[in-house]
Amino acid sequence: MTLLQLLGALTPLLAILLLLVILRLPATRAMPLSLFATAASAWLIWQVSPVRIAAAVIEGWFVALSILWIVIGAITLLNVLRATSAIEVIRHGFISISPDRRVQMIIIAWLFSAFLEGISGFGTPAAIAAPLLMILGFPPMAAVVMALVAGSSPVSFGAVGTPLLIGVGQGLADPSPELIQQIGVATITLDLFLASALPLLMSAMLTRFFGEQRRWRDGLAVWPFALLAGFAFTVPAWLTARLLGPEFPSIVGGFVGLLITTFCARRQWLTPRNVWGFAGDAQQEHLPTQHMSLLRAWLPYALVAVLLIITRVDALPLKYWLNQVVISTGDILNTGIRNELKPLYLPGTVFLLVSLLAGWFQKGQRAELINAWRASLIKVIPTGIALMTAIPMVRVFLRSDINTAGLQSMPLELAALAADAMGAHWPLAAPFIGGLGSFIAGSSTFSNMMFSGFQAAVSEHSGFPLTLVIALQVIGANSGNMVAVSNVVAAASVVNINGREGQIIRFTLGPMLLYCGLAGLLALTLLTLGLAPS
Repeated sequence: MTLLQLLGALTPLLAILLLLVILRLPATRAMPLSLFATAASAWLIWQVSPVRIAAAVIEGWFVALSILWIVIGAITLLNVLRATSAIEVIRHGFISISPDRRVQMIIIAWLFSAFLEGISGFGTPAAIAAPLLMILGFPPMAAVVMALVAGSSPVSFGAVGTPLLIGVGQGLADPSPELIQQIGVATITLDLFLASALPLLMSAMLTRFFGEQRRWRDGLAVWPFALLAGFAFTVPAWLTARLLGPEFPSIVGGFVGLLITTFCARRQWLTPRNVWGFAGDAQQEHLPTQHMSLLRAWLPYALVAVLLIITRVDALPLKYWLNQVVISTGDILNTGIRNELKPLYLPGTVFLLVSLLAGWFQKGQRAELINAWRASLIKVIPTGIALMTAIPMVRVFLRSDINTAGLQSMPLELAALAADAMGAHWPLAAPFIGGLGSFIAGSSTFSNMMFSGFQAAVSEHSGFPLTLVIALQVIGANSGNMVAVSNVVAAASVVNINGREGQIIRFTLGPMLLYCGLAGLLALTLLTLGLAPS
């Protein structure tokens, strides 16, 4: 690969970093420019045909619709709950568990998100957790950053094991169920050391970047409760991965962790003596009397969880029925590129159905409910512009494998270059390859599908254990969700901070790089001690 070809392959990454992060352009301007630059590089440098580039763009529009559907549903549910005043009841309920913002953040962003990730995935956790935090009075930027950082480790087993079962399963050449389970166990074993500390890191970030006094130590002061919350997820998830397989660790870990931490928080066990909050929290101590029960206020979110579970269990017929409704692109421009959309199976449909039901059983006023739905549709317009250009950019990047330059796809050429440079120390590089896939594709499943075969080839060539290398790929793919462009755009839209996507990435890039770097160092340490999984 020549220097010009290297720059061509790096175009989408450089464009995003330059336009979004450095120049701080809003995604509605940065992503169209990034799409144009990537398409030009694919055509002029990678020698991909214009017809194939056009087909990839059309495919990207189709994929973007599925993400937009989720965003519309999440925003609508939030606006409906505002219209019925359920939001205030939920906020007061959390304050009764603990008035400490660090504790509230850990319970919602870390554990409730993990439970939702295990059930559904597809951006659902951030779409619910970020607005929930904002409901409690968190600054919108803090709500989004916390939700994105938390949406990492649980992704290994998200959507009932999809990143492993589908991502790794299709990425490797004919893997056995036993190998997939071994990779899952290796992944969560590494996360016993890594992810268990994430709630503490999140708490420190919360107080340092969003607190009135901007101090790390205010966040670190919650270390007993934060570590409890970390292990309350990872230990049950590790046991579940060993005993049951990759489908249920995030569901079980999230649910068990919620029970443990809520119980302890109510009794002020392991929580700090000094309550930490944002400026202005004192004015919210005297709460007005509410005319809705906490159960009725929470019922929409409970319905979301229940419906997501029953629509994703293979033993129930509902999953099969919903998947029968398929909208397909067919063969786009006779390029062999095709995609399909299953609208009834998407989480956005569940959100919209529950929004209708919530307006009814929470006795919302008709005019206010209509305004809530109208406002949701208007609010999603900037997100649509960003996603309808960001996702096509990704598809052009990934569909560059068929070209007249004699090259592999852009991401695979970049990965091969990294392997040549880091072969002797590949465990250090493996997580960053997974992170690269998620950063661009916006999906850990697709990152695993794209790079697992490549990681396996490097493992065989370098002599590193296959199970360990693929586990590092999975962890890297998870961490990439913190900075994935589509995730950032969608989460920013839900809390109404469109245009600040670059600022979000500047907050989440550090934790993502730290997570990948520590994963690689841990793997090398285990190899040195002879404790790495084989």
